[in-house]
Amino acid sequence: MSTPTRTSPPIGGRPPRWDSRRRGTVAVPAEAQAPSSEDALPPPLEKVNLAHAFSHMAGPDTPQPVGVFHGQPMHLVRLTGTGPWFQHETGDALFFVSRGHLRVELRERSVDLEAGELLIVPRGVEHRSVTASEALVLMSAPPHAVEDAGHAPSP
Repeated sequence: MSTPTRTSPPIGGRPPRWDSRRRGTVAVPAEAQAPSSEDALPPPLEKVNLAHAFSHMAGPDTPQPVGVFHGQPMHLVRLTGTGPWFQHETGDALFFVSRGHLRVELRERSVDLEAGELLIVPRGVEHRSVTASEALVLMSAPPHAVEDAGHAPSP
């Protein structure tokens, strides 16, 4: 019985597994590939100046979109009064107070937020926002909920 012989590796060694030459395909740079309608490119990266954006808002209780984070829209809102109760089943809600004071009421307790503080309310937790005067808030919640987040003063 004879011993099997092995051929020596090519000069320079075997190409790595990720090398496109292994399967005879040519890698196309991402810039050269045309995006399909499903793979639309995201909008260009832009910064948001909160003070400037708040000063150019249409009015109180009107959410202004500023972007999307992990599939959830981010909005700037001038909140006044007491809002309705919300319970989001598909995502968390985030409240970041830029100016003013905001109380987020949960069924079991309340959380008071001052300027520079934020609160993340986990999905499924019922909550509402309450302000004695106007509060400038950056908020994020599942898409169906943010449109109704702005609220008028309570009677």
